[in-house]
Amino acid sequence: MENKLIVSASPHFHSPESTRMLMGNVIIALMPSVLAAAILFGWQSLITVAVTVSSCVFFEWGYCRMMKKPSPIGDLSAVVTGLILAMNMPSPDLSAPSTIGMTFLMGIVGSLVAIVIVKQMFGGIGMNFANPALVGRIVLFVSFTSAMNHWVYPSAAVDALSSATPLAVADPSSLSVWDMLMGVHGGCMGEVCILAIVIGFVYLCVTRTISPAIPVAYIGTVFVCNLLAGMGLRGSLIDVMSGGLFFGAVFMATDYVTSPFTLKGKLFYGLCLGLLTFAIRRFGSLTEGVSFSILFMNLWVQFINEGTRQTPYGWVKPPKPAKAPAQSDKGGAAK
Repeated sequence: MENKLIVSASPHFHSPESTRMLMGNVIIALMPSVLAAAILFGWQSLITVAVTVSSCVFFEWGYCRMMKKPSPIGDLSAVVTGLILAMNMPSPDLSAPSTIGMTFLMGIVGSLVAIVIVKQMFGGIGMNFANPALVGRIVLFVSFTSAMNHWVYPSAAVDALSSATPLAVADPSSLSVWDMLMGVHGGCMGEVCILAIVIGFVYLCVTRTISPAIPVAYIGTVFVCNLLAGMGLRGSLIDVMSGGLFFGAVFMATDYVTSPFTLKGKLFYGLCLGLLTFAIRRFGSLTEGVSFSILFMNLWVQFINEGTRQTPYGWVKPPKPAKAPAQSDKGGAAK
């Protein structure tokens, strides 16, 4: 079987960047969200981080050892998966001791799904069909629905509106933009503090770890759709700051393996993500649509790459070959 390596059109440049360096930048960008979770929800939120990160690293090492493959834990990709998975989970509740044990169980199950099933069983890093942490989060949401919706509210959430999850509020325009920015409301640990996510996003863009095209197109599309739906400027702003939209747009939709590699593809990808998320939130039975939207679009990335492949500079489409004239026999019938 012939193997074909498909690359973009020239010119090509050598980059000193390595997988370890890129993953290190993502870890640094995630630290503001981890710190914000610890401040908002308490030190117990770090239990979830410790469980998912250690589980992801262990499962990657254990699977590769069992399959007699070189262990890739040094590239830090398993650490990134564990951090993103943790930020997609609620913080344990010290007032309900059972949630701490449930956190251990969910962290281990989510890590097993993300690392072994989604990543390693499809060939390892660079071969997965979807973002591993994203699939792990969806499996936890479907399997442990009650626990995944058991929110620990920040101590600063002193009224009913700010302590509720924003997507569950009937009138989003009644919420405080400042509370949304600082994360003073219920939700998963990494999605509540928009300021922390923006700091991480700026760092990733400055270090050129990611392109801003997907997050800007994704969030912008949802915002414009909300405006067209009559939600108003304030309501539209609150909606895009609610749920996991910002976190998903920055840390999950931009995954190298499961996102397009051309600018046109990234913009189209972000546009489709925005339309899907808006449709699920507006017309679906789920209040949140980020995870399912990203997973659905992950399956179309290969076709987006094919349709938006870069055209080499100066390339001219060859003319179609002229049709040969039909020949006739003596009786006039075409041969």
